[in-house]
Amino acid sequence: MTDPVALSFAETDLDQIPLQSGRVALVVDPDGSLSAVARRVNRLTRGALARLVESDGFAKRKAGEVITLAWPQGLTAEALDVILLPRRADQALLRKTGAALAKLLGKDGMLVLSANLNAPQDLALGLMLRAYEYDAQKTEKAGEKGAVTVMCAKPPADIAALDAVVRGVLFTRDLVNAPANVLTTTTFAEELLALQDLGVAVEVLDENKLQELGMGALLCVGQGSDSPSKVVVMQWNGGQSGEAPVALVGKGVVFDTGGISLKPAGGMEDMTMDMGGAGVVSGVMKTLALRKAASNVVGLVGLVENMPSGNAVRPGDVVTSMKGDTVEVINTDAEGRLVLCDVMWYAQERFQPKAMIDLATLTGACIIALGHENAAVFSNSDPLCNAFLKAAGAEGEGAWRLPMGQAYDDQLKSRIADFKNVGGRPAGSITAAQYLRRFVKEETPWIHLDIAGVASVKSETDTAPAGATGWGVMALNRLIADGFEG
Repeated sequence: MTDPVALSFAETDLDQIPLQSGRVALVVDPDGSLSAVARRVNRLTRGALARLVESDGFAKRKAGEVITLAWPQGLTAEALDVILLPRRADQALLRKTGAALAKLLGKDGMLVLSANLNAPQDLALGLMLRAYEYDAQKTEKAGEKGAVTVMCAKPPADIAALDAVVRGVLFTRDLVNAPANVLTTTTFAEELLALQDLGVAVEVLDENKLQELGMGALLCVGQGSDSPSKVVVMQWNGGQSGEAPVALVGKGVVFDTGGISLKPAGGMEDMTMDMGGAGVVSGVMKTLALRKAASNVVGLVGLVENMPSGNAVRPGDVVTSMKGDTVEVINTDAEGRLVLCDVMWYAQERFQPKAMIDLATLTGACIIALGHENAAVFSNSDPLCNAFLKAAGAEGEGAWRLPMGQAYDDQLKSRIADFKNVGGRPAGSITAAQYLRRFVKEETPWIHLDIAGVASVKSETDTAPAGATGWGVMALNRLIADGFEG
């Protein structure tokens, strides 16, 4: 798994500036005023900084831009990167600017002179997130990135929580980026068993156990594959003994061909990311363990592979869920809800959670509705939903609540079973949520997150390269920290 770049904070030491190799990055206010740190850099560079900020071009630059002066006189560094930021820049701008610095980072590292910046930790977070590269399958690896030191007037007392969040996001990205012949249901389970080293209690339920539990909906999805279906249960018990946990449930389809309802060939290679929900749950569990979260949280992921074969589930088959409801399988490519419904029911039966949140790359309809900017949010609880939306907004992770209702539920009526697994093309994301709602007990506050559009993207975002984003790890970590600890 990918480790983040080495990062540390230190008190500003002006004597270290001329000795830094690699790059020196300096925060300057867009109005051109120079802090004490900037004035020292200006003297070292014999007025080069002053000439820059007094130039006509400088006034046209926008906050968040980085201007590079190569091989500056008076510095050992190969470059001086001038960062235009007001002292009280908002979180989004700070993270985006940190990401811009990450693209410049080389093997000799970087010294960031944050001067009087109000939240240098957000700049650092953006840098660490964007410095990520997935090269596990490349023979020629990405260039090594050196250590980053952020100098500021008052270094944060503890950056362990920052590091924990970054490691959780990168863990999710690695899982989601991995090809299906590397991340099988078995190797995925092995990666999660390694969380035991961090204090997470991990169990792997095999097919025999799943059959014993009656998970007919989940098992039908994987019956056409040679890869065995599994459910992995991860428990972090950092709260009070006996206190009901928060349950996070993730769809873990390690590859989705669509089964007998075969997907078109074009773009099918992207279906390695159909375990994105399970990837986010795994990243959150890692973050919680690393920061020693004072809460009880259980993460459950259903790991399957959806393949066509002589033994695959067919359109028209009727399967029985763990709850006991029968489901007519109209479309075998609507498999994620079949996986989730059994795991959600198991989570409630075993743990009686105080809240349950499921995540899945569930529907293409979600992408049509919201694009790649927002995940779709569905819930039976206004307080829980509002708390999540607040947490997502605070972390800059787009999320938008969509409606539910009986009319959508009626689209799932079946002639031969209790209900169907799809309700037709209209409101496809909503009818998928209505299907899952049937497996939520009345006393359980619940959120369904359809992350089809945000889990993996074709072009880079503000803090992630193209590919897996790790969306949701930061929002869920904040939700738990703000609402379920202490």
